[in-house]
Amino acid sequence: MQTYEFDTVILGGGPAGFSAGLYAARGAVSTAIIDISMLGGQPSNYLELENYPGFSKIGGFDLMEKFEEHADMFGVQKFPMQEIESVDLVSSPKVIKTKEAEFKAKTVIIATGAKPMKLGVQGEAEYVGRGVSYCAVCDASFYRDKVVAVVGGGNSAVEEAMYLTKFASKVYLIHRRNELRADKIVQERAFKNEKLEFIWDSVVKEIKGSDLVNSIVLQNTKTDEISDLEINGIFPYIGITPNVDYINGQIAQDKSGFILTDETMKTSIDGVYAIGDVRKTPLRQVITAASDGAIGAVYAVKYVESLEEVTV
Repeated sequence: MQTYEFDTVILGGGPAGFSAGLYAARGAVSTAIIDISMLGGQPSNYLELENYPGFSKIGGFDLMEKFEEHADMFGVQKFPMQEIESVDLVSSPKVIKTKEAEFKAKTVIIATGAKPMKLGVQGEAEYVGRGVSYCAVCDASFYRDKVVAVVGGGNSAVEEAMYLTKFASKVYLIHRRNELRADKIVQERAFKNEKLEFIWDSVVKEIKGSDLVNSIVLQNTKTDEISDLEINGIFPYIGITPNVDYINGQIAQDKSGFILTDETMKTSIDGVYAIGDVRKTPLRQVITAASDGAIGAVYAVKYVESLEEVTV
């Protein structure tokens, strides 16, 4: 097994990870980014972004390609497709083991992001890829001229529902309350979309089908009335959960698993920082992830420098 040693190892190659890599490398510390999949993170699947400064509109993949090119300029080493087996954040140096290699680092910056929450209803797991999807941009083309449903009331749910109207003949937006949580400008666009129909005060109780999804069972949260809705696909957007399975309680987290940090992105362990969607934060956007990366990396560099001073 190959062994690598770096001053800073960043777990995750999305906008937070690339921003951290750029700032760490510019701070003259050896830097590596490890990711369990291809680099780019969730934004690589976004059709387009219109709220990242400097770009009135840009494809998510295109933006992350620019992030990667910028990090490459400063010699950040990249290790994609690395399946993490264990992470020791307490030892000195910290140790990350994957199936292919072992990485030792003076500091670790966690930027592993978060994943969509599941509805947890009968039929959901059974029909993943056969009518249940968590990525409209990835799968919308499969539902051309079909009827689909989106579950949720936040920005992601509403924006993805509108995107799906470009392909589907009809899109239902199902929300457990009687008003949306999405930004007002997003709501205004949605209410004007003639292919979008809202089902208020309702939750999904079951997903049904034969080979593919053909209907869902809804329950009204006020009357408890049960009804069936015929659809060809369902896209849950009810929240996210952090990708922290490998941490095993080594650092402080909130009740939902998000990592707790101070204003410098430092966690409860010296030399370990958390940035982006994986940490407890009031806003999860590409720009805030990039900002976290800059802050966390600057203080990771300071930590490395403090170790060198002690050695001297």
